[in-house]
Amino acid sequence: MMFESTTLNDSVSLGAQSADFILDTGSKSGSVLVLPVGSTEQHGTHLPVMTDTLLANSVATQSAEDIADTVPVLVAPPFWSGYSPHHLSLGGTLTGEFDTLLGLLCEIANTGLENGFDALVFVNGHGGNTPLIDAAVSEVGKTHPEVEVLGLTYFELVTDLVESVRESDVGGMAHGGEFETSLMLHLYPELVDTEAMPATYQDEQYELAGSDLVVGGPVSVYRPFEQYSESGAIGDPAVANPETGEQLFDGVTTALANLLKEVQQNNA
Repeated sequence: MMFESTTLNDSVSLGAQSADFILDTGSKSGSVLVLPVGSTEQHGTHLPVMTDTLLANSVATQSAEDIADTVPVLVAPPFWSGYSPHHLSLGGTLTGEFDTLLGLLCEIANTGLENGFDALVFVNGHGGNTPLIDAAVSEVGKTHPEVEVLGLTYFELVTDLVESVRESDVGGMAHGGEFETSLMLHLYPELVDTEAMPATYQDEQYELAGSDLVVGGPVSVYRPFEQYSESGAIGDPAVANPETGEQLFDGVTTALANLLKEVQQNNA
């Protein structure tokens, strides 16, 4: 599966449509605009730097495609630069200042809503973007009180499913670990270097901080990433496999598709 195939889905990708088609979709009752938000940052030696962007876009696109027959929905091109200053020391990372990224996200969302959509959903794929997404929801919602604005981080949709499919212990599904590597092996296997997968289990000294992508905590801690892992990957990518990736992808896209249907119904 090549990157282009999920970037421009003929039925739901905004970038594949004409301006008239976009305006027509936005004018329909309960129309939803989805904006995937990823990052360009190091993911260890085995995954590409666009992992978060590729996965957020794939999740958003498949979820929209699954309901496109009944829900007027389009997926904007992914926002590819997340807030990733903690990854800079390991190379391969393109980031921006928080206020700059927030301003860009809001401007893109605001101009997208000029096409008449009744709702906007940010689909985030990078944990470091969580405060950015929360702020964007508030800012865009304040600017467009007539529109329902929502935001989510896709991997938080399947915390229950993870418990039944994971091979790693807690700490094994962190940055570049079993979760993301399994998804990449399912969706983009040609981009995964299975011969070079060094990683370190997440070992956060504060019990109230997060343990991996799907085991969170109330405490946020800032550290340069090399303090967690020499390779830049945290978790256990060695146990990742495409079958687990398929289960996770199906679970995430089903949950998001159901949410999008609910958004449409609430705004029709």
